[in-house]
Amino acid sequence: MVTTKSHNQTMNFNHKLLIKNIIKYFFAGIIVIWSLFPVYWMLNNSFKNRVEQFSTTPTFFPHDFTLENYVKLFTDLEFHKVLSNSLIVSVTSTLIAVAVGALAAYSLSRFKFKGKWLLMVWILMVRVFPPVTFVIPLYSIMGKIHLLNTRTALILAYIVFNLPFAIWMLISFFNEVPIEIEESAMVDGSTHWNTFSKIVFPLVLPGIAATAIFTFMMGWNEFLYSMIFIQTPELTTVPVGLAGLVTEYLVLWGPMSAGGVLSVIPLIIFVIFMQDYLIKGLTLGAVKG
Repeated sequence: MVTTKSHNQTMNFNHKLLIKNIIKYFFAGIIVIWSLFPVYWMLNNSFKNRVEQFSTTPTFFPHDFTLENYVKLFTDLEFHKVLSNSLIVSVTSTLIAVAVGALAAYSLSRFKFKGKWLLMVWILMVRVFPPVTFVIPLYSIMGKIHLLNTRTALILAYIVFNLPFAIWMLISFFNEVPIEIEESAMVDGSTHWNTFSKIVFPLVLPGIAATAIFTFMMGWNEFLYSMIFIQTPELTTVPVGLAGLVTEYLVLWGPMSAGGVLSVIPLIIFVIFMQDYLIKGLTLGAVKG
């Protein structure tokens, strides 16, 4: 009798566990489909001709597979220049923001000085404010130093907006490194710079890589500053270039989809290249605040 009761309890437990797993995977599947379907539809649309794109019956696979949208994007619209501009601006601003952010975060993590907390709050506030807050002062400054309509203006603007994020994210990583390691190196005669570059930096490298990935993504996807600071098509970045495919009389859905697909590829390559560091960085608790 006791054995039968225990068997029934085990069956009920397994039944509940099965239902729980079905519900969990059902909602996980919905989230995956909801997230990936727009990307799939953009990819699907990029290989259709204009007639099939506007067909009343949607097709989930191109009936007449074509590369004309990609060809038009590069031949008529010179999308390679747009990609090049985004790469130059995003990579340069990321390298500078992460390098300066690492030094600033290390200083804030290790040294005590008057007004430190106020400085950290101010840095955080700069990141909390929406980007539109800084448009007018930055536009005025860029105009006075004759940097409007240059890639340098965008790089400086992205650094201003991304540097606080890099500092606050990297402070968590530097706080994770025991200070006793540095003290031991200093006792052995190491300088502050050697301690930072040869001991601390390798330990926080996963966090620096994770910070670089997020900073690069923010620079790559930025739209507002690029739209306001750049006036010539030759210097346009990807988000503004794609928005320019919506004209007054026509929306170029095919080239826009092809451009969207191509704009995602650098991000995927960058994340794949840095994924080991990203996983290590996130598991080290870099984003816990």
